[in-house]
Amino acid sequence: MRFGALAVAGVFVLTACGSSNSPATTTSQQPPTANMKPLTTIGPGEGQLNLVLWDGYADKSWVDPFTQQTGCKVTQHPAGSSDEMVSLMKDGGGGQWDMVSASGDADLRLIYGGDVRPMNVGLIPDWQNFGSFFKTPPYNTINGIHYGVSLQWGPNTLLYSTKKFPNKPTSWSVIYDPANKGLVTVPDNPIQIADAALYLSKTKPSLGIKDPYELTQTQFNAAVDLLKQQQPLIKHYWALATDEITLFQNGDVVVGAAWPYQTIQLKLAGAAVDETIPQEGATGWADTWMLATKAPHPNCAYLWDKWVSTPQVQAEQALSFGETPVNTKACAEMDSLGGGGSCAQYHADQTGASYFDTIKFWKTPLADCGNGQTNCVPYAQWVSAWTTIKG
Repeated sequence: MRFGALAVAGVFVLTACGSSNSPATTTSQQPPTANMKPLTTIGPGEGQLNLVLWDGYADKSWVDPFTQQTGCKVTQHPAGSSDEMVSLMKDGGGGQWDMVSASGDADLRLIYGGDVRPMNVGLIPDWQNFGSFFKTPPYNTINGIHYGVSLQWGPNTLLYSTKKFPNKPTSWSVIYDPANKGLVTVPDNPIQIADAALYLSKTKPSLGIKDPYELTQTQFNAAVDLLKQQQPLIKHYWALATDEITLFQNGDVVVGAAWPYQTIQLKLAGAAVDETIPQEGATGWADTWMLATKAPHPNCAYLWDKWVSTPQVQAEQALSFGETPVNTKACAEMDSLGGGGSCAQYHADQTGASYFDTIKFWKTPLADCGNGQTNCVPYAQWVSAWTTIKG
């Protein structure tokens, strides 16, 4: 999940009962494994499943029943970042790893690196119950080919102190406002450049930004310049959700970019905070189980994907880790397990296209702009720029 695992074990109540029509990415560049044929049936499990994943994504509470039912013993390698996941999955998993729970800032790197292969979503019965957007999202589906199965998601929201802002902020401009110098916090992640680009797409339409992950050099430079101007305002670039929670609890910051998890935990602790998605919209993250090109246990991998796509397991993961399931039937399960109101807390009651149109989900920046042009700034330059931005 995202650039760092949540360093928490609290109850986290999310669901994704949302849907939106969004076409898969169409690009002139064909992924190296595009012609590999996926399984047409799931055979007997091989007895073993080796996963690269965010810590907590294979909890004992749903791993043990899976192993009992399938005979597939699960071996886990928790990763601390998307970059580590990409490194571990090099050479198609090296014949060691079967699957990776990749976030949107890693998916296209894995796909175009030839490290993951097409999957047959027809073998995942609950795929039919996914919100429409998450059936063929542009971060894991290329030219109609599925390179993974969606898992969980969440929006990147504006978290603010209601004492400092008694009236809900309507714009992301508050995190760029010099009046809040030393009181702002944002994630420590190169993909944050997309947040600045999204803001500029609405406030400076002359730049012509249509997709915050597909930026020409001029558009990219404008986003980087905005973040360099923001840097003196930043109290701390946070890497873990708990970092941001502590900053707000101590009164060190009054506004920042966050996930619904931080808002809920702070409110449970009595903090005077709230969250919003401003008028410019927001970015969002979403995770996908992807199958290694050289997976040694493909049948167990498909059996796992079937298992974690069911409403009950999706609800259990959301409650234990803090995410929104993509399975629209998970809401009832979550309310049963974690109490009523879970869906609304995690934006899962937002089911219309109008909501999802405001969320620009993470995807790996590529030179291929997706429109026949190849003059977009690739991810490696985002990483270099982020180091410069932070100073």
